[in-house]
Amino acid sequence: MADRTKEGAPGARNPAQRAEEARKAMSDYEAEAAAVAAKTARLKALRLAKEAEERKNAPVKTARAAPRTKAAKQAKTKPVPLSDWLKGQREDGRS
Repeated sequence: MADRTKEGAPGARNPAQRAEEARKAMSDYEAEAAAVAAKTARLKALRLAKEAEERKNAPVKTARAAPRTKAAKQAKTKPVPLSDWLKGQREDGRS
């Protein structure tokens, strides 16, 4: 079997090589992060423009009637009792 020395070992690297690989990996990471940030900014701008266009072209909503208040509900006349209604019908000549 062959003797493995520090220099010949597959995972052995000198500090200069490791530093260079670290710089290269970091620059790749930063470039990818910058690309993602640029894409996100572009998509956000497109979304905001689309939403503004939709708001501009949206149909105008009509105002809703004010909800009925308790006072308005109480202002209604009370229903006529059935006996009074029947009495009125007889007086008018209906059966």
